[in-house]
Amino acid sequence: MKIHLKIWRQKDAKAKGKLVDYMLDQVDHHMSFLEMMDTLNEQLILKGEMPVEFDHDCREGICGTCGMMINGQAHGPVPGLTACQLHMREFEDGATIYVEPFRATAFPVKRDLKVDRSAFDRIIQAGGFITANTGQPVEANTLLITHETAESAFDSAACIGCGACVATCKNSSAALFTSAKVSHLAKIPQGEKEAAKRVLKMVSRMDEEGFGHCSNTEACEVECPQGISVLNIARMNWEYTKANLLKD
Repeated sequence: MKIHLKIWRQKDAKAKGKLVDYMLDQVDHHMSFLEMMDTLNEQLILKGEMPVEFDHDCREGICGTCGMMINGQAHGPVPGLTACQLHMREFEDGATIYVEPFRATAFPVKRDLKVDRSAFDRIIQAGGFITANTGQPVEANTLLITHETAESAFDSAACIGCGACVATCKNSSAALFTSAKVSHLAKIPQGEKEAAKRVLKMVSRMDEEGFGHCSNTEACEVECPQGISVLNIARMNWEYTKANLLKD
């Protein structure tokens, strides 16, 4: 199949970027989207040109490293998939595909499609920890947790930190990401001791990083490849209000 690519090329955060046209004539419809990008880069290298930079790692939809806007949608047109899981059979022969980086003030472009998402790491570092006793491990049944609670905590913990929620939000809000991390630990006994301190620090850090505010459009949940629920945002707001009341 033939594919016409319009890819955002930008030398660094300060340089002015632009969409550059590329044509690929022999794309196998079984290729993943990133394999197609690899094919393009091989051709560019053979021509002595700079390859297109993009983030990737596991290529199994687990790590959250890959992230790009494909035809205006985070990770592409198929719901519940990361960019590395998207295959070329989802596109028609002769299709024109626009490929751009995730755009947000807190995600500065490093080069081409590669953005700096270390703001997420700093949010987690601000409060994403629990107190753990040293010495002999606690017997597993000491803390009784219901199946429903455990499943709910796991659902929140499923967030892979890809940044699609930020990229698709009209306010570039990181509320879904932050709330998933807050809710994960707030739902289980191990996270209770630091719960109030954690939510205050993480929300504060989120604001400091330059993310916008949530206005409940719920686009984040729609584009999230893990289907993280916006109910996590409600939980974070409740935890934040409670923490402020306890602080006063």
